[in-house]
Amino acid sequence: MLKTIIILLMIALVASLASGLVFLMSDQGSTEKKRLFTSLGVRLALGVCLLAVIVYGLITGQLGHQNPWDPGPAGTGENSE
Repeated sequence: MLKTIIILLMIALVASLASGLVFLMSDQGSTEKKRLFTSLGVRLALGVCLLAVIVYGLITGQLGHQNPWDPGPAGTGENSE
């Protein structure tokens, strides 16, 4: 469940970045339109949420490194003496 939330937040970040690009190109520096700044605020909030979810996952142990090339701590393998 936690990994799904992380993926959804990353997709939302990319969508917010794309909307910011569209607003930048369509507004052309207009001072009365604040859509670009709103997009930046949304992207900042999504980034903070993503960071909070990742930190929560690491603290609770739901996220961790499970790399197949990582043998783990020394002395826990089958050939330890």
